[in-house]
Amino acid sequence: MNRDSDPLGVADWQDKLFSNGWRAGTGDIISVTEPATGDILLNVAGASADDVADAAGRAHAAQAGWVKMPADARARIFRDAAAFIERNVDHVRDWIIRETGSIPGKADVEIKITIGELYAAAAMIHEARGVVLPSDPKVMSIARRVPHGVVGVISPFNFPMILSIRAVAPALASGNAVVLKPDPQTPVAGGFIIARAFEEAGLPADLLHVLPGGADAGEALVKDPRVAMIAFTGSTAVGRKIGAMAGEHLKKVSLELGGKNSLIILDDADVDLAVSNAAWGAFLHQGQICMATGRILVPSRLAKQFVDRLAEKADHLPVGDPFKEKVALGPLINQRQVANVERVVRESISAGAQLRAGGTAKNLFYRPTVLDEVVPGMPAFEEEIFGPVAPVSVYEDEESAARLANAGDYGLSAGIITGSSARGLEFAERLRSGLVHVNNQTVADEPCVPFGGTGASGNGSRIGGPANWDEFTQWQWLTSRAEAPRYPF
Repeated sequence: MNRDSDPLGVADWQDKLFSNGWRAGTGDIISVTEPATGDILLNVAGASADDVADAAGRAHAAQAGWVKMPADARARIFRDAAAFIERNVDHVRDWIIRETGSIPGKADVEIKITIGELYAAAAMIHEARGVVLPSDPKVMSIARRVPHGVVGVISPFNFPMILSIRAVAPALASGNAVVLKPDPQTPVAGGFIIARAFEEAGLPADLLHVLPGGADAGEALVKDPRVAMIAFTGSTAVGRKIGAMAGEHLKKVSLELGGKNSLIILDDADVDLAVSNAAWGAFLHQGQICMATGRILVPSRLAKQFVDRLAEKADHLPVGDPFKEKVALGPLINQRQVANVERVVRESISAGAQLRAGGTAKNLFYRPTVLDEVVPGMPAFEEEIFGPVAPVSVYEDEESAARLANAGDYGLSAGIITGSSARGLEFAERLRSGLVHVNNQTVADEPCVPFGGTGASGNGSRIGGPANWDEFTQWQWLTSRAEAPRYPF
């Protein structure tokens, strides 16, 4: 293999998975398809339940040695993994664009945050992980954080690199081994590039396994007794099943699920800024983001002006192959998703919503769509669409705006656009949401923030920044005496 022409070592991945090195799996071969063209980019090995069991056993055996490795040496591995991605940023970007259908700007965001997560994990290794507790003067009493052992990570297709690394990096940094199951549609950005980066950085063998696969591999991972924790990002429907399985096996589970996120335009907002934020939040990556703006709440006095401008913007956003053209939107991930978006739009129009822009598809390319007069009960109001649809609902006062924003079971992200940040902060107090942004749309993330939602958007867990110690370790109480006491028995 010539690393000058193949710096990521893609030749090693053909028909392989990453577990005990690059090797064949025992499941079916998975074809990685480019959504924009339908071309097969690569074939990789699918993982079976047997592959999962083997990986879990190897990870469990390797983890004990990992926690004994000097902190400086462990931290260096994360910095070197980040440096590998920085050196190969152009090749990594191309894979994200072609595998996920994203525009280059979105791919750059993934790369930036991935690198940030790796550096944050390196820094995490040098953080304090315990406290001295009050006790008898002759007793040393300590509460310290200890790793779970093996963490299973199940990540989705939409932001595959970020949504894998944000669990993989802190789980490893806090002393765990990791078995990662990326979505079979995006195993390269969601797993193989990460595996290669850590391999090149010198991560000891068997601490990270990357096993692309379907529901059977995911179920095997959740049920394996050597996997102590599951970190899942994906749909609420699948998250409920994983949460139930994890509970049955008495293991910790972190669930970051879907959202129906509201962008609230207050009546003192600049309309052009509001339209810009609404379009970005609703149409970025074709709306395939858990934080996508799924409801746009506009005061009645601004409604016509706002919808007219949003529809005009949507009509002028170019759609096409982001690897070959300069476009604002690429393809949806598969035909099933296109069909679901078409259903939501069709049923909402039948229920009385007004189509103001878009509403058409060609192959996997769906035009950015604006629906006006969307009200509770319509699919466009109630459902997470995961497509480039901007549903606009009109409100009369702030009380009704808050009620519309909080409607339903989701509680992931919210945005407020206003001419007064003080007013925005006051309104934010009314919202039931894990993330709230005053004077910004709903899509935002940084390596240092505790990310997660409430209700159907998650189980109250958080990943990122100070929350990582809470998620990927558990407390242990440790005491020590100079000699054992003599008891009266």
